[in-house]
Amino acid sequence: MTHLVAVGGSDAGISAALRVRELDPSVDITVVVADAYPNFSICGIPYYVSGEVTHWRNLAHRTTHDLEAAGLQLRLDTLATRIDVADTSAGRRLHVRTPDGRDGVIPYDALVVGTGAVPAHPPITGITGHEALGPGDGVHLLHSMGDTFALTRTLDRLADADSSDVSAVIVGAGYIGLEMAEALTARGLHVTQIEALPEVLPTVDPQLGALVHAELDRHGVEVLTGTTVTAITRSPGDGPRLCVEAHHDGDRVTREIDLVLVVVGVRPDTDLAASAGARLGVRGAIDVDQRMRTGLPGVYAAGDCVVTHHQLLGATWLPLGTTAHKQGRVAGENALGGDRRFAGSLGTQVVTVFDLVAARTGLRDHEATAAGRGWTPLTVASAPDDHKAYYPGATPIAIHITGDRDSGRLLGAQLVGHRSAEIAKRVDICATGIHHGMTVDALSDLDLCYTPPLGSPWDAVQVASQAWTRERAKPQRARGATTDCGPGRPSA
Repeated sequence: MTHLVAVGGSDAGISAALRVRELDPSVDITVVVADAYPNFSICGIPYYVSGEVTHWRNLAHRTTHDLEAAGLQLRLDTLATRIDVADTSAGRRLHVRTPDGRDGVIPYDALVVGTGAVPAHPPITGITGHEALGPGDGVHLLHSMGDTFALTRTLDRLADADSSDVSAVIVGAGYIGLEMAEALTARGLHVTQIEALPEVLPTVDPQLGALVHAELDRHGVEVLTGTTVTAITRSPGDGPRLCVEAHHDGDRVTREIDLVLVVVGVRPDTDLAASAGARLGVRGAIDVDQRMRTGLPGVYAAGDCVVTHHQLLGATWLPLGTTAHKQGRVAGENALGGDRRFAGSLGTQVVTVFDLVAARTGLRDHEATAAGRGWTPLTVASAPDDHKAYYPGATPIAIHITGDRDSGRLLGAQLVGHRSAEIAKRVDICATGIHHGMTVDALSDLDLCYTPPLGSPWDAVQVASQAWTRERAKPQRARGATTDCGPGRPSA
């Protein structure tokens, strides 16, 4: 192979290109980027909005100069429009639209599609259709650097208005929505967060989501759950510019505010690959195998646009930056003729919400039941301290451990605790255990570190696993129940 082309300048495309460069310095590599911001951290946007990241350029994993110095040819502000995969005299070609609006062609020997995902548009009057409101009206989506600049322009305009009562509605209470609630609160806005499902952070059990809900309340965020936004309109008269209309249990709910942020998830961006004949799979994502092959000759795909091979579920769709990096690396290596396989995802995720951290890995109880693998899931809740209680500052960690009652296999874990409680470290212990097929009981055999200011002789994860093992030994209860074994405080 002499020329690799990667479409997409985010995690998957850049990872594929850099892996090719590591393996073969002689290959020509072109990266086609639809905007001017290659290798920027979309996950870091809330922290730029909050002011914790002081300049938007700091969100770049690598600068344009770094990428070019690594031997990548960057085609910025260039839109990939069509893939020619037919083996004709013209060869394989990627059609593009150049920054000046002209059509162009880039020949390739191997192609990696990393087009990512695009924001979902819920059926809300005012954000869809011909007369949809947009950033100029104070209604924002948040997925790209362009979206970020539009939002910060609105925030700067509201700040210049010298009002002490600027307010915002965030539609959605998933990871980005929660991070943005904190970011906008840090900017001095009064925030209302609206979630259609019964509790915030619906990727964890409701009992744990309720802890996050309480943390939002504690920091002045108004939280409306079980509430569906139906319309966003301009407010009449001289009052606030926007009116959000929603419904809760049949009752109409309205809020007059200055800014609306809609963050209700994403969908895979597959038009480029699908129009070339690539198969689509779960949730309309590109159907790739674990070698990231699309089935089209010489075309690989990776990242948020492709199906996710999950270690416990098989094919699903789970867009995560960590997954995109790994998939891109596999795609790049195999584009060179390698035979690497993506090991699979467990959906390991973590989020900070003010002083709280929530994390999960693997499966929740109902997900394990629905997997169709014959598991009999048991989920047990406990609340061990993050370190020895006699050392000042000990705080409980709410932990839900899910395992298969029959085999004892560890299937999942969820943790919520204070920012100081090393939640990310502890969910990673569980992710490692699931990856290696460990039983819940075997977590207690791990040789984990201990000092009183940071932990206990039995780490909090091990205390939680022991609570699960005790519960498993009892006569079987109603399937699907989450059992609360209370806090564990072993002596040492």
